[in-house]
Amino acid sequence: MKEITRRNFIATATLATGFALAVQPVTAKVITTDTKGLVAGAVKIPVQDGEIPAYRAQPATGKNFPIVLVLHEIFGVHEHIQDVARRFAKLGYLAIAPELFARQGDVSKLSSIDEIRPIVAKVPDAQVLSDLDATVAWAVKSAKGNANRLGITGFCWGGRITWLYAAHNPKVKAGVAWYGRLVGDATELTPKHPVDIASTLKVPVLGLYGGKDTGITLDTVEQMRDRLKSSSSKSEIILYPNAPHAFFADYRPSYREKEADDGWKRLQAWFKQHGV
Repeated sequence: MKEITRRNFIATATLATGFALAVQPVTAKVITTDTKGLVAGAVKIPVQDGEIPAYRAQPATGKNFPIVLVLHEIFGVHEHIQDVARRFAKLGYLAIAPELFARQGDVSKLSSIDEIRPIVAKVPDAQVLSDLDATVAWAVKSAKGNANRLGITGFCWGGRITWLYAAHNPKVKAGVAWYGRLVGDATELTPKHPVDIASTLKVPVLGLYGGKDTGITLDTVEQMRDRLKSSSSKSEIILYPNAPHAFFADYRPSYREKEADDGWKRLQAWFKQHGV
């Protein structure tokens, strides 16, 4: 009965409308990207045990688009992540943001981070990596995506997964990880962390981190940098000395326009440099 209930939940899961409840009220600096010239909206991704919702944005005309996976923070695929996908689409990408917590719960309706954390803690890395494989397959088959030009970017929770997926899928051309956690305890659900895969990483990943991030300490950033030196990936980490965690999140007080703009420019250059 439990498995049936879970399947039913996956089948009926939908994307968030607007911003997650836990981030209200949003700040006045919110960036809003329109859908003019785009195909944008919710889609369903077939996965191993049903379907998960995702937000897709791509140019309205053309084909063979480079693909960018956009990985959400702990707030799920709410309005900010959907807007980031539209920003990519305006640049000519097929951007797709799958809801990677769909089986565990709808975090957009929870009123605090403390309520969200237990949901996120139940999400297995193996499930996430499998769902991302399925998302790439959908993008190629159903949305005119080019499998040979695959990139990935993620924020906070999604930043950690960006490193892990780059290690998991050698077809990824490049990744950009925004302030994703680098170290942690090995558990059944999270057996490896970015520092554990750094030395064998082959895909070039650009890490964008804040020097004032109280959750990701500088010593772990330096540990990651050191491990990356022995890899063949030519990955890099940029540290913005005065930036806090979530400095790209224009809907939150943590937003830092200067560092966010610089990171966005670096992301575009990184993708172009590596063929995404």
